[in-house]
Amino acid sequence: MSYNVLFLCTGNSARSILAEALLGVLGKGRFVAYSAGSHPGGRVQPLAAELATKLGYPAEKLRSKSWDEYAAPDAPKMDFIITVCDNAAGEVCPIWPGQPIAAHWGVADPVAIEGSEDERRAAFRNALATLRRRVELLIALPKDKLAGLAAKTALRGIAESTR
Repeated sequence: MSYNVLFLCTGNSARSILAEALLGVLGKGRFVAYSAGSHPGGRVQPLAAELATKLGYPAEKLRSKSWDEYAAPDAPKMDFIITVCDNAAGEVCPIWPGQPIAAHWGVADPVAIEGSEDERRAAFRNALATLRRRVELLIALPKDKLAGLAAKTALRGIAESTR
């Protein structure tokens, strides 16, 4: 059995893209990763795209898209919805088919960093490192921790243990 995971952020240009790429590569078929935004910017941040492809995630899968795509009746049924930015966590989300488990894994926005190229790259690497720790903990969960209340508790615990 594989689990569908949708990572949400407002713009779907960096953090949710990085989370999708990480889980897409590390999930090894046990997890299928998606990402979307409440107000997608229409483009993936170049530094996020660079890091995602360095992980081995296919460049053609990298695109900024609306969460409406995954609320449609013909969309894949999500098992987990994980917000990675505080703005998206506070927004009224669509009604997701199948009642997926929701969690919030807030990560500082690397796009908001102004400064030198090195400082900006460091912010993206830090976001990637935080998300990687969380994704690794998710994929290490045993099957009995991926359903119902146990899943909700486990997903929250992942965010709290990696602050």
